Amino acid sequence: MIPREEPGPVLNGLPTTLPDTDPEETQEWLESLDKMVEADGENRARVVLLKLLEHARSHGKLDVAALTSTDYINTISAADEAPYPGDEAMERGIRRMLRWNAAMTVQRAQRPGIGVGGHISTYASAVTLYEVGMNHFWRGPDAPGGGDQIFYQGHASPGMYARAFLEGRLSATELDGFRQEKSAAPNGLPSYPHPRMLPNFWQFPTVSMGIGPMNAVYQAAFNKYLTNRGVKDCSDQRVWAFLGDGEMDEPESRGFLQEAANEELDNLTFVINCNLQRLDGPVRGNGKIVQELESTFRGAGWNVIKVVWGSGWDPLLAADKDGALVDLMNNTRDGDYQTFKANDGGYVRREFFGRDPRTLAMVEDWTDDQIWALRRGGHDYRKMYTAYKAATETKGAPTVVLACTIKGYDLGSHFAGRNATHQMKKMTVDDLKAFRDRLDIPVTDAELEANPYQAPYYNPGPDDERIQYLLERRRALGGFTPERRRAHKPLPKPSAKAFDGVKRGSGKQEVATTMAFVRLLKDLMRDKDFAPHVVPIIPDEARTFGMDSFFPTIKIYNPHGQNYTPVDHELMLSYREAKNGQILHTGINEAGSVAAFTAAGTAYATHGVPMVPIYIFYSMFGFQRTGDGFWAAGDQMAKGFVLGGTAGRTTLTGEGTQHMDGHSPVLAATNPAVVSYDPAYSYEISHIVEAGLDRMYGPADEDVMFYLTVYNEPIVQPKEPEGVDAEGIVKGMYLLAPGSFDGVNQDARRAQVLASGVAVPWALEAQELLKRDFGVVADVWSVTSWNELRRDAMDADEQAFLHPEQGHRTPYVTARLADAPGPVVAVSDYMRQVPDQIAQWVPGDYASLGADGFGFSDTRPAARRFFHIDGPSIAVRTLQQLAENGEVPEDWPLRAAQQYDLLNVNAGSSGNAGGES
Repeated sequence: MIPREEPGPVLNGLPTTLPDTDPEETQEWLESLDKMVEADGENRARVVLLKLLEHARSHGKLDVAALTSTDYINTISAADEAPYPGDEAMERGIRRMLRWNAAMTVQRAQRPGIGVGGHISTYASAVTLYEVGMNHFWRGPDAPGGGDQIFYQGHASPGMYARAFLEGRLSATELDGFRQEKSAAPNGLPSYPHPRMLPNFWQFPTVSMGIGPMNAVYQAAFNKYLTNRGVKDCSDQRVWAFLGDGEMDEPESRGFLQEAANEELDNLTFVINCNLQRLDGPVRGNGKIVQELESTFRGAGWNVIKVVWGSGWDPLLAADKDGALVDLMNNTRDGDYQTFKANDGGYVRREFFGRDPRTLAMVEDWTDDQIWALRRGGHDYRKMYTAYKAATETKGAPTVVLACTIKGYDLGSHFAGRNATHQMKKMTVDDLKAFRDRLDIPVTDAELEANPYQAPYYNPGPDDERIQYLLERRRALGGFTPERRRAHKPLPKPSAKAFDGVKRGSGKQEVATTMAFVRLLKDLMRDKDFAPHVVPIIPDEARTFGMDSFFPTIKIYNPHGQNYTPVDHELMLSYREAKNGQILHTGINEAGSVAAFTAAGTAYATHGVPMVPIYIFYSMFGFQRTGDGFWAAGDQMAKGFVLGGTAGRTTLTGEGTQHMDGHSPVLAATNPAVVSYDPAYSYEISHIVEAGLDRMYGPADEDVMFYLTVYNEPIVQPKEPEGVDAEGIVKGMYLLAPGSFDGVNQDARRAQVLASGVAVPWALEAQELLKRDFGVVADVWSVTSWNELRRDAMDADEQAFLHPEQGHRTPYVTARLADAPGPVVAVSDYMRQVPDQIAQWVPGDYASLGADGFGFSDTRPAARRFFHIDGPSIAVRTLQQLAENGEVPEDWPLRAAQQYDLLNVNAGSSGNAGGES
């Protein structure tokens, strides 16, 4: 046993684990404060207290932090509780049916031959948290002003299915398809809230812990953004996020609390199910997670409502005149609270109340059963209703409700409060019988004994008064939740003229593809019907990407406007914020930017208004840093454009290892919802963006995101060639520069060079070197998307494999290179794995060059020579391929390597050595 007199940490000023060795002296101090308030007023008392804290800190060893937590009791007293508006008996009966059906959904999924898992205990602890909201607060999509957005806790999904079963939205057959999405199709249900897998039901993916709270913050912020910009009035809609106390250890869970407070998101409520347990044990065995979270949220500026104790504790707390019970509650560790609920009333009497003779005396006339019946606040519907009501009435700040519960509540002593309860998925026959009896479910012993894995669901039918009550409450609140609707207004398509500007090239001016994209965006923003739907998102790199030109026109969104004079106010491109600003400038915050992208990119379903998020960032800090966020965006079926700026391994010159992106197309390829392109020229970007708008927002209405890598290396942007292969640009490759036979024999050796993005100019350089120095004629292809070429080829292979009766479609890349003579050499500014994606479908010999390994600080030409991806390196590799095939003398590659001084990094000259985007 841990010695109880051993002091623990001071959690933000509250001595949660420090013993009070002299309660009488403590009481005298408290009474003196009361007298000061009475005699001298609140301001005087506040000054004295602050001075005492300041003086205490000056001692250095007292370790007294700011007081941001309160006693371990309910924030709202029993005297201030709101009257409960519902039919309590009816709702109790509904909760019992839900508990049973949710547990049976998991139990039946463990039947022999299936055994797909599931979670019983999370929803068991949270039924009341959800049902109070379902019956009295959460507005459905047909409510005036629109519905609320609910981020359900992932592990509680069986409870949402159980409710939909009672509502008539899901059948018993579908419940039996839980976690069997393919084998039970079309009746399979996903394990967790996965919108892509159940697109008419779930709205928000949440089970990747930390993503839910992050996305909820930015969903609430985006609702305010739509309102303040006049796009849609969302002022009547709220965002509710249901989270676990263990989940709050994820950095994303707490990392955006200040954002919510800064933007005064009073349309946001977090409900944290504080069952004191994470997956393997207590969240804070030696501490108090509720107090810690209260301190964190209060310190960040949130309104905090604690619901710790149920109504049964009210008379005890009312009789606690000397504060002994509150002191005991404050000083008991979470590990002990968990152990109490894994035992019985006698244990609680001895080990909790028995710690202080005063508290023991308070329950001396109570039976052990009465003590055991004392509930945590999260299981008390009256307490939860009062907390939710207070949350919805709070103005100017977001609210968190910290609700204490028992994990596995009502499932029996084998489950409740046990460390292993999260992994427990099966109930024995005896467990089932006891569970049935507690819930008063009309199922016979014979039905349970026949096969415990086929214990029946219970739905009394639409004529039952409980079902009618449940349906009436949802009708009154505007329809079912969760429910996802994708019907939306059409997106006004920009005119074709808007795409023409960048097709004319840059003349003699050197312009990077990043700036070319910004130019295209400017042209698109001139379309008065399309422009309001655009949501530019920038994580504090606007000037790097040339986006600062938008500051004075569409301005930066700030719900408070700009209440200061910017230091650059006299400049044309001054930093400008406005309440109706259009740019979401998220600061140094890639994860928050992805969350904002997700909210904007799913507005077509959440709000019935299509928005086009355009998120531009350092390519290295996109899919690598926030891949889980993009995965959730794909699950939520977000649409929009993602721009990896300053892309490539060698274009950033002096930035170094952690800025050099040599692999983002590989990471993007792992996300099935991402359509990835690596364009070389401005006119390619124009065609890709137009195709993206068509695919995502046109009749096809595809649930994809377009990822474009763009570069900061300035080059002369060529004019779009006459008769350019626009289809090839979109499909992934086109013949950019056929080799010329001028000055060489018609039987000259041939080769094919494939290049993408910033590597295209090096390929053209290699084409010139091969012809000038060795009489080899090479064709140069611009590969706009290695990823899309691979996906097309894989689709063709799958068709041939699974449906040979349909014939064998030739992959696009194979068809394009079928008649192209000579070996193929592929190059990009990324690792070889990027061009290697298409290797198996390229006819003939294939070799790749790439920038594998870590990046480093140097000039562009030196870096390209080091990685051997520059023009001379491409030429040498092409000659090697030809020599291996006996088409040129064996010594030509060596001769070329010596001629170009291939091993000397200082001899490199491919690309622009300096220059900005």
